[in-house]
Amino acid sequence: MRLQALNELDRTEGTVQLRQQADNFSKLVLIPHPSTDDPNDPLRWPVWKKHVAFGSVCAFTFLTNFGIGGMAPAFFILSQEFGKSMTQTSDLLLWPILVLGVFNFVWVPLANCLGKRPVFVFSSLILCIAYIWGAEASNFRSLLWSSILAAFAGSSTETLGAAIVNDVYFLHERGAKMGIYMNSISGGNTVGPLICGFIVEDLGWRWHKRLAVILSGINFLAILFFVPETQYARDVSKSLEPTASDTSLPALYNAETETKQNSPVDAREILPSSISIPKKSYLQELSLWSGVAKDTNILKTFVRPLPMIVYPAVIFAFLGYAVSLAWVVAVNILNSFVLQAPPYSWRPSINGLINIPGLIGNLLGAYAGGWLVDVYSDYRTRRNNGTFVPETRLVLLMLPILIVPAGCLLFGYGVENTMHWTTMFFGYGMISFGLTAVPTATLTYVSDCYFPVAPDALLLVNGLKNIVAFGFLHGVVPWVTNVGYIDCFGTQAGVYTAVIILAIPLYMFGANIRHTTASWRIIL
Repeated sequence: MRLQALNELDRTEGTVQLRQQADNFSKLVLIPHPSTDDPNDPLRWPVWKKHVAFGSVCAFTFLTNFGIGGMAPAFFILSQEFGKSMTQTSDLLLWPILVLGVFNFVWVPLANCLGKRPVFVFSSLILCIAYIWGAEASNFRSLLWSSILAAFAGSSTETLGAAIVNDVYFLHERGAKMGIYMNSISGGNTVGPLICGFIVEDLGWRWHKRLAVILSGINFLAILFFVPETQYARDVSKSLEPTASDTSLPALYNAETETKQNSPVDAREILPSSISIPKKSYLQELSLWSGVAKDTNILKTFVRPLPMIVYPAVIFAFLGYAVSLAWVVAVNILNSFVLQAPPYSWRPSINGLINIPGLIGNLLGAYAGGWLVDVYSDYRTRRNNGTFVPETRLVLLMLPILIVPAGCLLFGYGVENTMHWTTMFFGYGMISFGLTAVPTATLTYVSDCYFPVAPDALLLVNGLKNIVAFGFLHGVVPWVTNVGYIDCFGTQAGVYTAVIILAIPLYMFGANIRHTTASWRIIL
C-alpha cells in the first residue's frame, strides 16, 4: 500500500483564505466549497435538514451518557443492594468508559466503508435494547454487562458525531457546532444524574433505565427517518484551496448582513442552480445502503488511523480531552459516597443537585470553546488579511487552564476538611468547564489542520482519550483512600496544567509544525 503525505491531499496545510479583501473583508468564503452541480451534497442541504440530522445524532450521544453516567447518584444505593464495595460499584462507569473509547476503532472504519447512516441506525437500536436489559437486570453482573453493551452502541457517536460537523457545516460554523456536540456528551453526565437522583428516591433506579429506554426508542425513530447519509465523495483539495474564480466565487456571502456573525448558511441560496445531478428522493435517502467504493480496502480503513498518532495536534487533543474527562468522571464516581454518607447524609435526590453547577460549567465551557472561539478566530482572520490560521483556536484555552485547576483544589480541600457543600459545588462546576471548553476547541483545531483525514484523526483523539481516562479512573478510588482528597485533587490540578500549557508552544510554532508534518508519508 502506497503511503501519502497530507500535503498531497490538501496543499493549504490548514491555512485558508476565509475572507475576501473586498469591502473590509466582509465577504466570507464558504470552506469547504460546496458542489455547484450536485444537490445531494450535504453542504447544500437546507439549514433545517442539517440541524435535524445533527440534532438527532447529538441526542443519541446525550442518551448514551444519560443512561450510563446518569446512574451515578444511585451508586451508593446499588453498592448496598448488591453488596459491592465503592471500587466495585464504580465499575458501572469505568468499563463503559473504556468500551466507549475502544470501539471507536471499529465503528469509524465501518462507517468509512458502509456509510454513517447504517452505523447510526443499527447502533441506536442496540442502545435501546441494552437499556431494556439494564432495566430488568437481576444482579450486578447483568447490570454491568448491559451498561457495557450500551457503551458499545454509543461509541459509534463518539467520533462520528464530531465528524458530522465537518460533513454538513462550514469552517466558520465548526466551533459553535462542536460546542453543541460536546454539550450533548457532557449533558448526559450532568442532566442524567440530576434527574436520576429524584427518580431513584421516588421510583427506584430501574425507572431511570426505563426512562432511557423510552427516550432512546424515540431517538432510534428520529435517526431512522431524519438522518440521511452525510458521507460525500468530495475533492478535498479543490474544496479547500482558493481558485481562479474566487473573485467571483459563488460560495460567498456578506457576513455583515447577517443578524448573527456566524449564523448558519444556506448554500442553496448562494450557489447557482447549474444542477446536472438528480436530487435523491426522500425514500432514496432512507436507504441503509449507499454502496462501497470500488477501490475501498476494508483492512486499510482499520489500519489507516494508527500512524496519525505522531501528529502533534492529535497528541495534544487526546491528552487534553483525557484529563478534562477523567477529572469530571472522578467527581461523578466519588460524590455520592461523600454526600450520601455522614456527615452530609444527603438523600439521592439532593445529591443529584451537584450536577447543576456541572451543567452550568459545561454550558459555559462549550460557549467559550465553541462560539467564542469562532468569534475570536474571525476577528483574527480579518486582522490577518482574510487568512484563517488554525492556531487561533488555541488562544482561549487560557480560560480552562486558570479555572479547572482552581476547581480541583477547591473540591479536594472541601471534601477533606468537610467544608460547606457550596465549596464542592463550585469546585465541580469549575472542573466541568474544562470538559467542554478543551475538547470543543481542540477537536475543531484537529479538523482544521487535518481536514482530508479528519474522521481518522478524530478517531484517535476520541478512542485514546477514553483509554487514558480509564487507566486513571481505575485507580482513583484507591488513590483517594490512600493519600486523601487534597493530595489527589492537588496532583490532578498539576497534571491538568502541565497538559493544557502545551497549547503555548503549539500556538507559537504551530504553522511550522503543520508545514513539517504535512510532508510525512504516513497516510494509507
